[in-house]
Amino acid sequence: MNVVAIIQARMSSTRLPGKVLMPLAGRAVLAHVVERVRHARRVNAVVVATSTDASDDAIQAWCEAAGVACWRGSLNDVLDRYHQAAQAHQADAIVRITADCPALDPAIVDEVVDAFITGGYDFCGLAGEFPDGLDCTVFAAKAIARAHREARLPSEREHVGPYIEQHPEWFKNGAVRKFTGLAHHRWTLDEPRDYEFLQAVFSRLYRDGAPPFGAADVLALLAREPALMSLNADITRNAGYLKSLQADKQQDHVQP
Repeated sequence: MNVVAIIQARMSSTRLPGKVLMPLAGRAVLAHVVERVRHARRVNAVVVATSTDASDDAIQAWCEAAGVACWRGSLNDVLDRYHQAAQAHQADAIVRITADCPALDPAIVDEVVDAFITGGYDFCGLAGEFPDGLDCTVFAAKAIARAHREARLPSEREHVGPYIEQHPEWFKNGAVRKFTGLAHHRWTLDEPRDYEFLQAVFSRLYRDGAPPFGAADVLALLAREPALMSLNADITRNAGYLKSLQADKQQDHVQP
């Protein structure tokens, strides 16, 4: 099975433009994400999927300089971008990663891929009460292809997984429930205060050339320094997806 990790990245974030190439511990945020995914043993290839918008020329340039495969597609139809990138790289399974998760844990990626393969699923993701920023989902390429043909709502095109997740009658869905009581943790990069939090974490845990620190290391740090969590504790989780759901309602309203 050819397992390809596709990291979606764009420069035009509305809440924190250019966030994926912002410096973090001496490297671009995207560099940390790529490095962490490459440490996952179950991933055969890593591809950065960005858009054809001129604002994302910088991401392609970074990929070329770093020796990272890059695919460019639709800015807003991320499902199409994934489908095209998966086809180009002959993927059997696709690990969906977002470029705003520089604290991603490679060991968790491996756990989710293993569960996907063992369960014979069309979709399997980290689920339950886990820290925002450890997100990892694996899709069968055939499931992405069907979703690409059939999905119509803005939320289904912009966020890749909803069409598959919401149709268990057609797709065999699995879940890895590894954490409980940790949904209030926020380790993703979407707001300036998230950047402050991640800078604090990386200044304490990241060492150039050393294996990536994991989720357990971050939790231990926050147990020692709980005040760090106050830096970004009150930010709404999954704000982008909630915005897409509002777009769904507007589309339903204008349809005859």
